[in-house]
Amino acid sequence: MELDTIILGAGAAGLMCGAHCGGRVLVVDHARKPGEKIRISGGGRCNFTNTDCAPSNFLSENPHFCKSALARYGAWDFVSLVSEHGIAWHEKTLGQLFCDESAMQIVRMLTDMLAKAGAELWLSTSVISVAAVDGGFRVVLESGGARSEVTARAVVVATGGKSIPKMGATGLAYDIAKQFGLSVTEVRAGLVPFTFPEGRFAALSGVSLPVRAQALRGPTFEEALLFTHRGLSGPAMLQVSSYWREGEPVTIDLLPGMDAFEALRAARAEAGRRGLSRVLSTLIPARLAEAVSEELGLTGNLADMPDRVLRHVADRLHHWQVTPSGTEGYRTAEVTLGGVSTEALSSQTMEAKNQPGLYFIGECVDVTGWLGGYNFQWAWASAMAAAQALRG
Repeated sequence: MELDTIILGAGAAGLMCGAHCGGRVLVVDHARKPGEKIRISGGGRCNFTNTDCAPSNFLSENPHFCKSALARYGAWDFVSLVSEHGIAWHEKTLGQLFCDESAMQIVRMLTDMLAKAGAELWLSTSVISVAAVDGGFRVVLESGGARSEVTARAVVVATGGKSIPKMGATGLAYDIAKQFGLSVTEVRAGLVPFTFPEGRFAALSGVSLPVRAQALRGPTFEEALLFTHRGLSGPAMLQVSSYWREGEPVTIDLLPGMDAFEALRAARAEAGRRGLSRVLSTLIPARLAEAVSEELGLTGNLADMPDRVLRHVADRLHHWQVTPSGTEGYRTAEVTLGGVSTEALSSQTMEAKNQPGLYFIGECVDVTGWLGGYNFQWAWASAMAAAQALRG
């Protein structure tokens, strides 16, 4: 079988590229269904992009690499595509756009576009080998125990990262990159819950509140925190996890936008006979208020606490520092940080600099977005950059 392009991976980036790159195209994936990560994303509604998407919302060893692709195919370009296909959508919060009905609408849109473009889609098909030959590449595939060989002028690697291995995620992209002499940066789980020693927050499991959080390096995030049996989760923690390194603390403001000291002084003046835990329960969830009071070892009425003590309590509320023992890892991570080095790729086309005809797009590249639709936008934009190059 002779092709113009074979695309490895039928996820967001692979399907998008296959629908737009033109010529004789084959998209393969070892999964039984296409777009499985799309299907489960956003609670089944798919947070397909973010209207505030900018290069500053991405992590990479080269923060400038993503600029070209994102500038040429932005959030509103994908919104237009979604709207053209009659998919109703809404903004949830912080620029995050979701389907009104189902993430499967995005999968169907992409597979319909793929079929309309005349591309083939082979599922339950594994990649056995990729080799450079005169005029392109030879790819050996296996499906149902039978092997087949295809040749193509170009290979697009869109197999994602290592996150959520139960859905079949592997490091295939990194293996192919190394085989062709491309460097791969350190990879690790991103957008992932933190874990702590057994039972640290068990009594608080299920408690949630808005916070402002920050790792030792990186920006602050004002979103929700969720206590779990195993540690800390929620959007704020997932965002911070991408900037966190083992052994480092995470700083959390439990009362963002409020002056805790002044609030405590006012409470002392108005209801000084109340205990600290009871007063704190008017500011933060009751179970957390009780835990904070116990941790500080403060008993007695608020009226008996001088400003010095109230400042100590306020500081604890605004600058709560915790040091996670680790994260939940790839098992629950939404993305993989790191990947195929951007130094090895053209930011204009996503083509390998040292191997003409070999492209890497989507999550397998060392470009990782924040939580909130940014990683899907990178999938669409990087896929379009490669597709436009392939169309010539």
